[in-house]
Amino acid sequence: MLATVFFLSVNSTAQEKQIRDLKVIKEVKDKHGNMMRTVEYYDGNTKITETIIIPPFPSLGDRKKINIDTLNQDSIMVYVDKNQFLVAVLYKRKRIRQYRAVFGPDPKKDKMMEGDRATPEGWFKIVSKKEHSNWQKFILIDYPNAESYAKFNKRKQEGKIPQSARIGSAVGIHGTFKSGVKMIDWGMGWTDGCIAMKPEDIEDFYKFVFPGTRVFVKGIQK
Repeated sequence: MLATVFFLSVNSTAQEKQIRDLKVIKEVKDKHGNMMRTVEYYDGNTKITETIIIPPFPSLGDRKKINIDTLNQDSIMVYVDKNQFLVAVLYKRKRIRQYRAVFGPDPKKDKMMEGDRATPEGWFKIVSKKEHSNWQKFILIDYPNAESYAKFNKRKQEGKIPQSARIGSAVGIHGTFKSGVKMIDWGMGWTDGCIAMKPEDIEDFYKFVFPGTRVFVKGIQK
């Protein structure tokens, strides 16, 4: 059975235990270098097979040791590319860190309203960062901001979302539960619209960002 999978809610830990026996049953590269990976797993008692397309991951080589105290915080920026499944840290326009990441279940969708589980696109700023019991770290961005409200109101006027829709909030960058690390490697989106990274990556990323750091989320060209 081929299926589009809607993974666990970022606010729920009960559903984590329902996804089990995750494995790759086939993987081949296409002529563009994309990995066509077919995975199989159980969601509760339901056996699911899904094919995921993962583009080549640009390598920065080994992570060089960087003294964070020597960096000008105003020159740091976060670049999120939903098409490449990555989060990058830029310093003075140079990429100094890069991490695998996943998003909501359908990365092609921009967030339109509360509950759609899509990851918002555009320019944002980091509001706060803190330790988190489930996700190691949680870095909150300022969604919804003025740009978000402008898109939201326009979509209401165009009838793309219900008049009763709410815009949503509490979107951030965070780690993942232990059994979810493979989902990051395999590009399996499961969040409620947040950006999820491996535990060791979110720990490293956390050191480079601060309240006020700019974040750009690039969508997938349709």
